[in-house]
Amino acid sequence: MNINHLFRLANRIGDFFESMPDRAEGLEGIANHIQKFWAPRMRIALLDYLEQHPDGRADDAALTEIVLEAITTNRQRLTPKATVS
Repeated sequence: MNINHLFRLANRIGDFFESMPDRAEGLEGIANHIQKFWAPRMRIALLDYLEQHPDGRADDAALTEIVLEAITTNRQRLTPKATVS
């Protein structure tokens, strides 16, 4: 999965929610959107990358401050549940 693409998607979400007057509401909105609408493999790829690069930077892209905060503070919630076979 292309991490730069995931960063762009996450930052677009962040741009929308960052305009909210209540920062806590914006952080919640970002985490909620990613949890509800991103496929588990997308969330896993993003969380795995951030585990290795906690600054949220890649070669050609970086997460905005609000997106990085929303993801790191909601890491457990954004981690997909293991599926039982």
